[in-house]
Amino acid sequence: MNKPNPDKAQGDLIRNIRLILDQGPDLHGTERILSLLGCPAIEESFLAGLRIYSDFLPRAADHPFSPRQRYLHFLWDAFDRSLFSLSMPVAFPFRRMVAKRLFRRCGKNFISEGEVRFNFGQFLSVGDDVFFNRGSFIDTKGGVTIGDAVGIGEFVRIFTHVHSESIHSVRTYSPVTIMEYAKVFSGAMILPGVTIGRQAIVAGGAVVTTDVPDNSVVAGAPARVIRERRTEGRTGTDLDHVWLHGGAFQDE
Repeated sequence: MNKPNPDKAQGDLIRNIRLILDQGPDLHGTERILSLLGCPAIEESFLAGLRIYSDFLPRAADHPFSPRQRYLHFLWDAFDRSLFSLSMPVAFPFRRMVAKRLFRRCGKNFISEGEVRFNFGQFLSVGDDVFFNRGSFIDTKGGVTIGDAVGIGEFVRIFTHVHSESIHSVRTYSPVTIMEYAKVFSGAMILPGVTIGRQAIVAGGAVVTTDVPDNSVVAGAPARVIRERRTEGRTGTDLDHVWLHGGAFQDE
């Protein structure tokens, strides 16, 4: 009797989902992916009339979602309700496949843990070897650009818009940029218009209101430069920003 091969089964699952994503996904493709992930069956009329939270945000009036974008957003969020989200050989490739079709740009070897949320994937640009840890929220309405080998820690919050204090409906959008080899540690908050410099470090819990210089470490609320990063002469790839071990999580 042949023993079950979990690696082959998970690999087949990812390949089948990739084929569907390559064709859209449209309504029926989304249904098939949900079925492959073991999600409960839902009425076709539900998917036909699907509207996600971001459909009701102000920027959607100027940048309406295509059906394809809406289904990709839905699949990103729905996946976290699937038991497959707990299997990293499925979860990491799945999120990467969706990101490559939804983000403005998604570089190679992108890794995202669960419960990461963003509101307009088409305004998010991510370089190579980027890692999002669990529970982060990225408000992309004003545009977010993340450079190569950046690590985003657990429950980081990035905002790109502010409201007028006198008229709440008046909003100002300002992009956030995080340069190559920067690290943003757990619970930090980055406010609109900020640029995090190359190889900079944002300490856990920091509230970043102004630009962060290259190779600096900032901490506090509001964040202030406390010292230079201790690189010991290393730069770029020599900093060894390897977020997880295991070649199985590299791009094919």
